[in-house]
Amino acid sequence: MTYLRIHRLRRIYALFLLLSMAFLGALSMEGTTKPNMVVFLVDDLGYMDIGANNPDCFYETPHIDALAETGMRFTDGYAANPVCSPTRYSLMTGKYPSRVDATNFFSGKRSGAFDPAPLMDNMPLQEVTIAQALKAEGYATFFAGKWHLGGSEEYYPQNRGFDINMGGHSRGGPYTGNKYFSPFENPQLHPDSPEGDHLPDRLARETAKFIEENKDGPFLAYLSFYSVHTPLIGRPDLVAKYEKKAAEVQGEEFAEEEQVFGDAPRRVRILQKHAIYAAMVEAMDQAVGKVLRQLEASGVADNTIVAFTSDNGGLSTSEGLPTSNLPLRGGKGWVYEGGIREPWIIRYPGVTESGAVSHEPICSIDLFPTLAAAAGAKVNHEIDGVDLISVLRGESSKPRSLYWHYPHYSNQGGIPGGAIREGDFKLIERYEDGRVHLYNLKDDIGEQRDLAEIYPEKVSQMRTRLHSWYEEVDAKFLQKKDDGPEPWRPRLGKAEG
Repeated sequence: MTYLRIHRLRRIYALFLLLSMAFLGALSMEGTTKPNMVVFLVDDLGYMDIGANNPDCFYETPHIDALAETGMRFTDGYAANPVCSPTRYSLMTGKYPSRVDATNFFSGKRSGAFDPAPLMDNMPLQEVTIAQALKAEGYATFFAGKWHLGGSEEYYPQNRGFDINMGGHSRGGPYTGNKYFSPFENPQLHPDSPEGDHLPDRLARETAKFIEENKDGPFLAYLSFYSVHTPLIGRPDLVAKYEKKAAEVQGEEFAEEEQVFGDAPRRVRILQKHAIYAAMVEAMDQAVGKVLRQLEASGVADNTIVAFTSDNGGLSTSEGLPTSNLPLRGGKGWVYEGGIREPWIIRYPGVTESGAVSHEPICSIDLFPTLAAAAGAKVNHEIDGVDLISVLRGESSKPRSLYWHYPHYSNQGGIPGGAIREGDFKLIERYEDGRVHLYNLKDDIGEQRDLAEIYPEKVSQMRTRLHSWYEEVDAKFLQKKDDGPEPWRPRLGKAEG
């Protein structure tokens, strides 16, 4: 063998080693690189308010629908509570809000036949937020939009694990300045925008800017829209578009919620055609699209988990009745499906298959443990949620019960009550008098056929587990008014037929 041939073989072998080492290094890096994370939380968006869940949706949501086509859409995803602050607490901590008496919006107190349960109206400072858990793993953290988890600055996002806070403070809506249009006069949104700027777009631009500046990662960007919460104000161009579209929609817009056991009938929207609300939904969708495009432009889309959800059901029974949740019953403020079943979409590149659909029941409490697991963050304290990564791979999850506890009179007319879902069955318990309703959601997603008298043994079993959960989380209930009757109380740990 000539010297030249030996020299060439050595060069080829050296090149082979170099390429092999580079390949193995890339694999090692891929295995250890932490994924970036983007969370979209929309305020008051109903399950039926996006095209991915509702082919007949009046509102146009192409960017959200495209996200569903590239990730996993959940048909049975829930909020932990039928109003905002408790669900926001659960998303941040992985816990049921009843554990700290954060069971109504902060701060809401409305009496009916009885006074409401005691209410904690700040997220306790000792709680570990998802931002704090990820920050400990080296994540840059960013929050934009609605916070509504505490009344003073010590409770605001910048003091709860977020490096940057753009707009999160004590208020539950854009009630200052020119509301959804600048000047916003939001004490945590600096600097204020030029006159006429639209709030969803401003929040999306800030989120996109953060992504570009932190594209070397890892990062958490949490975009919590004020939209589509009241006040109902839309961009004029989009309002005009939907006014024309609404003129083509025929049918009755409203009906009376069916009277149940002596309840006063409640007016409810049954047809989607509210032009201003539609404009708000589409503007929010456009903002989602702006952030998703930035992930692509920054070259990080393939290493970014994206989660999309809402904090409670669509507003259908008060404050303008802007949307219909049909076939789901009720809406925001109710423990019926219309108040707690939410849009849920999660895209985890390399884990979720494009266009996947899961029927596994999931809840707000599951976001924290899922993101923590993806980041390799250890959770050394008690939480209620479960890591969904196996579900995102398409595997079945271990059966579990989901619980709700709302011991308040909602602004939307909902009854104080609790609920438990197990498999296809859901039991609702009314806190004024202890009556129960049982529904099979597989056969009756609209909760119209009460099966409580047909399946008394199932009622007893589910109610026992619900009451055991009340005891576990130290749930509080309605309070007696001065000189008023005693409210109903659960017999904790005991079955009631």
